[in-house]
Amino acid sequence: MQGRHILLLSAAAACSLATNAFAQAPSAGTLPFQDGASARSVSPAKTRVYVGLSLGRSRYPCGSTSFSCDSTDNSVRISAGNMPGNFWGVELAYLDMGRIGRSAGTTAQGLSMSLVAKSPVWQSLGAFGKVGASYGRNDLTPALANAVPGGLDRGFGLSLGAGVSYDFTPRLSATLALDSHDFRFAGGGRDPVRSASLGLQYRY
Repeated sequence: MQGRHILLLSAAAACSLATNAFAQAPSAGTLPFQDGASARSVSPAKTRVYVGLSLGRSRYPCGSTSFSCDSTDNSVRISAGNMPGNFWGVELAYLDMGRIGRSAGTTAQGLSMSLVAKSPVWQSLGAFGKVGASYGRNDLTPALANAVPGGLDRGFGLSLGAGVSYDFTPRLSATLALDSHDFRFAGGGRDPVRSASLGLQYRY
């Protein structure tokens, strides 16, 4: 549990630093006066920096956790990102895929960095896709009568995601997403943990 708390605090600090850095970046829609006066916007302001929170259900794979095959639990995702282009951006997120198992259990948490592509579909509806890398931490606690080895493992893996968004206002959006993150499991190699989630994003 101590390692999980340290990872969560590190993720919150990283998201905060990323958000501050994004917020301090100059807007593409501003230009300074030639005489040195204060800058003035030459186009409508665009909100490109965002933070998000998503809640959903995760599904652990067979193979690495065969004693609790296809188990599910609640998942949480906290993200911060920036869309410097009209259709692309970057995102940093903390992941908690929950805990599975009855007589034995496993947990998976991590950080992910992704490139994001987004496109409008119709009016306030949009679609997005993500590809990147995750640094995951997995803690497997075996049952006493089970031959599956336990232990702690960590490492990098592929991160993929896709979904749709709906803009309630220029700043607030709802998201529906499917994500897959590769985790290393002690004694079981590398397997994807997938999740389906609903979330909110706030841009400023």
